[in-house]
Amino acid sequence: MSNVITHSLFTDFDIDLFKAGKHFKLYEKLGAHLIEIDGIKGVYFAVWAPTAQSVSVVGDFNYWTQGQHMLQVRWDSSGIWEGFIPNLDKGTLYKYKIQSNINGIVTEKADPFSLYCEKPPHTASVVWDLDYNWKDESWMKSREEHNALDKPYSVYEVHLGSWKRGNDNKFLTYLELADDLVAYVKETGFTHVEFMPVMEYPYDPSWGYQLVGYFAPTSRFGKPQDFMVLVDKLHEAGIGVILDWVPSHFPDDAHGLGFFDGSYLYEHPDRRKGYHPDWKSLVFNYGRNEVRAFLISNAVFWLQKYHVDGLRVDAVASMLYLDYSRNDGEWEPNIYGGNENLETISFLKEFNEVIYANFEGVQTIAEESTSFPMVSRPTFTGGLGFGMKWMMGWMHDTLKYFQKETVYRKYHQNDLTFSMTYAFTENFMLPFSHDEVVYGKQSILYKMPGDEWQKFANLRLLYGYMFTHPGTKLLFMGSEFGQTAEWNFENSLDWHLLQYDYHSGIKKIITDLNQLYKSQPALYEKQFNGEGFEWINYSDHQNAVISYIRKGNNPQENLIIVCNLTQVVRENYRIGIPQKGKLKEIFNTDSPVYSGSGVSNPGTLEIESYPYDGRDFSVELTLPPLSVTVYSFV
Repeated sequence: MSNVITHSLFTDFDIDLFKAGKHFKLYEKLGAHLIEIDGIKGVYFAVWAPTAQSVSVVGDFNYWTQGQHMLQVRWDSSGIWEGFIPNLDKGTLYKYKIQSNINGIVTEKADPFSLYCEKPPHTASVVWDLDYNWKDESWMKSREEHNALDKPYSVYEVHLGSWKRGNDNKFLTYLELADDLVAYVKETGFTHVEFMPVMEYPYDPSWGYQLVGYFAPTSRFGKPQDFMVLVDKLHEAGIGVILDWVPSHFPDDAHGLGFFDGSYLYEHPDRRKGYHPDWKSLVFNYGRNEVRAFLISNAVFWLQKYHVDGLRVDAVASMLYLDYSRNDGEWEPNIYGGNENLETISFLKEFNEVIYANFEGVQTIAEESTSFPMVSRPTFTGGLGFGMKWMMGWMHDTLKYFQKETVYRKYHQNDLTFSMTYAFTENFMLPFSHDEVVYGKQSILYKMPGDEWQKFANLRLLYGYMFTHPGTKLLFMGSEFGQTAEWNFENSLDWHLLQYDYHSGIKKIITDLNQLYKSQPALYEKQFNGEGFEWINYSDHQNAVISYIRKGNNPQENLIIVCNLTQVVRENYRIGIPQKGKLKEIFNTDSPVYSGSGVSNPGTLEIESYPYDGRDFSVELTLPPLSVTVYSFV
């Protein structure tokens, strides 16, 4: 019997779709598949290597010897090499040894479609399956209610390797996280978790953003089925799962996608488009049909096989612009003379169309830091088709404002109010992400000015403002209890801080803000609609106070929000109100339960027929120091 038996999982239709860039389930065909032929169990291998002269499978079963198990190239010019090797089993280690027809170059590569990889620093692929008995049927049927754009969407961003560590600073496994992390996220009230990249990556300091195993959850924390348990447990707790997805670039590690078959296969051959100067990495060739199919298949894979509820697409701005981080002469304009990457735009539109056409109740979220138009608008109106976009301008302006000593804030109130001039041009998510707490930027807490009391009061104020501002929310781990140190991916968060009242108060206020967000329709029903927001007064610079109304579908559920941005208590502070009745204070960031000073507005507050702020009615309030207070109509 031959070492390799001729066999194929591909139909002619599969090949036509692949060549056209329209095959979006390539993981069912390419890669290593445990099958049985004529009663013989083994593994079918298939790999795309169009410039190869020969491809052999090497592994622990043949002592990594080239030439013993040679794959056959298909006759249809698809560039696919395939074959069945009998008597191999789950757990077999393997790679592809590829001899190119270009100058005889030989590469040894991990399988781009591998479902499981050796634990780094080892680099082999592992034959595996995805058999698992999912228990989240109830969530999957109802997740559209949880993920809709008019529902509360509060995201806890997590780096799995440093959220919490075990003894001897060891990683927690997926199974351990399925207990500890799930319970914690449920306790603090977040509606979703977002995992920084879980796909296999070789280099820990990349935080997962330099991928080699696009179809394999990293083996650092366990097996693929263990990661499925984590997703399952999150769904059981009513928590959605978002994955960071990186179609923007990939590393040039010898076993990765770069120069895969001795040619520029996955990366663009023009270095002006195929190399990223910031990250010293390679950029996908978005104009090549087979590469587009690879990437979109990968997105579909995580949604289908791992029941993921959303994808946050990393570094979209770097994909959209031909001159991104490039000097004059280092980029070439598009056919119209502009700096937009037309191939990327086409790819992103198709990616979003495929995702939303095939999966109900999911969201795609763009990390896009420029003013590129219509990122989160449907493709049929000319948009890129994302569900949401990170509101980077809001993040930068807000942090810039809050870092100022309170005495100077009256001169910079526009930093806060400016966001409302463009808040509804996109479906914006408000992010305080990992990027804001590394590389000398300090923790969120230590960005705040003043003494210890003021730092924590400012942080509570910041979070109150964030949760009452239109848009969905994202908070990086540790920020929810006032982590003092910058994030260090090599160590656990500083959980010991929770023994101190100020820090436990921050965790308590985040928990309560999540509950407020979920329980008050005015904060989410129209969070992407200009009808859901109305200024009361944004021009009281002298007192550094802003006030606004958040509106839902039912006017009786509207909320009044007042932000006092200095430590001065404002008594008898009057604001205009659009209707007669009474108000009740329902949230106060200065509450003693958060280690605040306890200044409040007890009982009910009578709205007077006294014109103010251009309205027929008004009310007098006491504004606590460095606070957000929220009022409902009663």
